[in-house]
Amino acid sequence: MNHKRTERLYREEGLALRRKRRRKGAAGARVIMPVPQRKNQRWSMDFATDKIVTGRRFRALAIVDDYSRECPAIEVDTSLGGCRVVDVLEKLAETRGLPEAITMDNGPEFVGRALDEWAYRKGVKLNFIRPGKPVENAFAESFIGKLRDECLNTNWFMNLKHARDTIEDWRIDYNEVRPHSSLKGSTPKEYATVTAGL
Repeated sequence: MNHKRTERLYREEGLALRRKRRRKGAAGARVIMPVPQRKNQRWSMDFATDKIVTGRRFRALAIVDDYSRECPAIEVDTSLGGCRVVDVLEKLAETRGLPEAITMDNGPEFVGRALDEWAYRKGVKLNFIRPGKPVENAFAESFIGKLRDECLNTNWFMNLKHARDTIEDWRIDYNEVRPHSSLKGSTPKEYATVTAGL
């Protein structure tokens, strides 16, 4: 039986037909974030999750500079709350300075009081993406994808220390050895250094 006959029989019997609902389009114009023009203008942060061989879960907080694609830090631990996020950012402030803005999702570690107070004191703007729109945190999402494909999915971690060491080795290779096509064949570290002198 085809759909036309089914619909005719439904109408004759007085049964209700399911109507297809029209999908709604975007509610408004998309907000396009301006492209960063220099190092430390805007960072992105997100979490990746994996397990060690015993089945215990750990999380990795990845921070990415949106301009140079450099990853200044990946913090690995079983629990990373808002205070730990602030500690990582404080360490980075001492070694490389702070960005003007940080883009992140609406996770509990990011929307809590600890990070909010820290950002207010330091004058750092927090850009929260809209719920369910990971594309608005594209730099962090892209980096997490590479981290997962090239490091997390290709290694068995014996313990937390092994995970930290392996992920840190991968981060150094990503920043200092691997050329990136989006950076005209430079590594993130080279690109940040060369463009800083312009």
